[in-house]
Amino acid sequence: MTFTWRRRAILTGLLTLLLGLGLTDLAAAAGGGGGGGDADQTRSTPADPDYTAAVRAIKAERFADAIPLLETVVAKEPRNADAYNWLGYATRRNGDPAASIPIYQKALAIDPKHLGAHEYIGEAYLMLGNLPKAKEHLTALDKLCFFSCEEYRDLKKAVQRFEKTGKVSTTH
Repeated sequence: MTFTWRRRAILTGLLTLLLGLGLTDLAAAAGGGGGGGDADQTRSTPADPDYTAAVRAIKAERFADAIPLLETVVAKEPRNADAYNWLGYATRRNGDPAASIPIYQKALAIDPKHLGAHEYIGEAYLMLGNLPKAKEHLTALDKLCFFSCEEYRDLKKAVQRFEKTGKVSTTH
């Protein structure tokens, strides 16, 4: 990714602002978790046993086990973009990319800056052969990431591979 003069100016201003906040405020200002919105609004509490069990199941590649757990979480927390993102991920990885699209769209409706949801919906669109829609989300990630973020790099590699081979990696 090349840096335009506008991005450089924004980045310089942002760095100046962040340095002025001090190191303790810097971590709080950075946020985390792949989303871009209000952490209290989109993050499930660590104490939620369904959310914890679902993430554990996904990491163990037991996607079918994670789906009902995450459906319970989003029923309790309908504004939880991370839970919707994980639900879309589990649904896609369980073999149903078409069903994952509206789930990712729900995550993005809650948090339009959710980096993970942009990456994964782009990968779902590639699995469905819809390169233009995947590229829309790659463009969104390019705008959201001042520096090249992992989500942008991963989706870019997937798009390039699809353009070259017509195939999509199903491991991510």
